[in-house]
Amino acid sequence: MTKNHIDIDRQLVEKSLKGNVKAQYALYKKYAAAMYYTCFHMMRQRESAEDMLQESFSEAFFKLERFRFDSSFGTWLKRIVVNKCINEIKRKKTDLHFTDTIQEYDQTFEEEDQSLSGIKVQDIKAALEFLPEGSRIIFQLYLLEGYDHREIADILGVSESNSKSQYMKAKRKVREILKNQML
Repeated sequence: MTKNHIDIDRQLVEKSLKGNVKAQYALYKKYAAAMYYTCFHMMRQRESAEDMLQESFSEAFFKLERFRFDSSFGTWLKRIVVNKCINEIKRKKTDLHFTDTIQEYDQTFEEEDQSLSGIKVQDIKAALEFLPEGSRIIFQLYLLEGYDHREIADILGVSESNSKSQYMKAKRKVREILKNQML
């Protein structure tokens, strides 16, 4: 990441650290929509997503002195948002099932990907509703939010191989659901 990209919000962050409410609001305005999108896809309910968004921003502003400009403010905030949502899901005792089985995936699996070309993002999101909660979260974090499997493993407290396995299983299930819808 370039230094210019990391420093893009430096002035707003520094003013926010000094208690400038206008700077805090400017950061909120800049990032609220994208962070809400993340919250909504993880929580799957508007009210819960709104709560998580507000709690995430509150936590971010409370912990702002810990922000070191090693990444962009948006990246740092998104990590808070994802962690907040996952903690809330765990708190609600949603049964997150992660298996430790690792499957070997051969080339035919990759060839199947091309058979579903032209599928819309909305179709994939609809298919996600049929996945178990744990697989759905890993699928979303990896494919939609852009986290790598090491980061997902750290966030969820599972092994990296578990994250990869769950992602592949979720991907296979989504593919199956989409194929059935196309028939």
